[in-house]
Amino acid sequence: MVPLFDSKSGGFFFFFRMLIQVCVYFYCKCLWRCMKFVVRKLTGRCELQRICYNNKPGAGRTMKIESSLRDSKSKLLQTSVSVHPDAIEKTVDDIMKLKKINPDINPQLGISLQACLLQIVGYRNLIAEVEKLRREPYDSDNPQHEEMLLKLWKLLKPDTPLEARITKQWCEIGFQGDDPKTDFRGMGLLGLYNLEYFAEWDIVTAQQVLSDSLHPKYREVTKEEISKFSKAEWEKKRLDKAIGYSFAIVGINITDLAYNLLISGALKTHFYNVAPEAPTLTHFQQTFCYLMHEFHKFWIEEDPMDIMEFNRVREKFRKRILKQLQNLDMALCPHFSASEGLINM
Repeated sequence: MVPLFDSKSGGFFFFFRMLIQVCVYFYCKCLWRCMKFVVRKLTGRCELQRICYNNKPGAGRTMKIESSLRDSKSKLLQTSVSVHPDAIEKTVDDIMKLKKINPDINPQLGISLQACLLQIVGYRNLIAEVEKLRREPYDSDNPQHEEMLLKLWKLLKPDTPLEARITKQWCEIGFQGDDPKTDFRGMGLLGLYNLEYFAEWDIVTAQQVLSDSLHPKYREVTKEEISKFSKAEWEKKRLDKAIGYSFAIVGINITDLAYNLLISGALKTHFYNVAPEAPTLTHFQQTFCYLMHEFHKFWIEEDPMDIMEFNRVREKFRKRILKQLQNLDMALCPHFSASEGLINM
């Protein structure tokens, strides 16, 4: 019997693999373009026209347009996804001329392309804006930073005066020490911006989540649990077991989650469905509010024994959100009224 990986058979498998790679390359570079040419001749429409006319407004259409432009051999189409917002209208005109499409006969194409490019370019600009906030450190010598921090306290604890700028009172809203500036190192000003937005625009939910996070959660003791622990051990576990987590720290952590969903492109599905034109920082902050609200519910549903399970719960929550965002019709619609004027379903 001939060995499976002798020099001859190994050479054959290497040749076969190379042949497949050549075929795939040929298909991508030549045959696919030939097929596009044939389809255009048969339908009388270019790929951009077919996408715009055969897909409803939203993530499905915009993501196909984005892919088509990026994969084009035309430099104009490739660079159209990164032009300045003010140049989008001219870019659309240039694309129409390049594709030899009469705007008078196809007026809807120009409108659809412009809307898609506004979303695509807007998403790139939003990443830059969010990244700038994330990289800006909290500066206690900056009056604007200090004003935002003090405003956060007043929104969350309106009936409790802050005794001093540096005080253990900050722990009451979930910071780790007596000076919150140290907790903003990971997410910079972005964490503070999101927390303040949540506390100001969804104040009822924010205060409820804060209240829940501060109070232990009790439940009935099962016979199995009684048999495992002594009464003293169980009472300790029951007191330790809480909805409890540090509100502000979790908010900064969820900011990190929202940030990573944004830069990975996962939030394109959501933003392309809810923002009729360019997604803005407000859309991002509303998404953060939604994630905070949903994570809080998810935390309660998961019923963790203590805060040490936070990373496990967070990772499970992240996977749940990612799965939802794989649906091109998905929109993580915030639950509060501040977003109603921005949702375009």
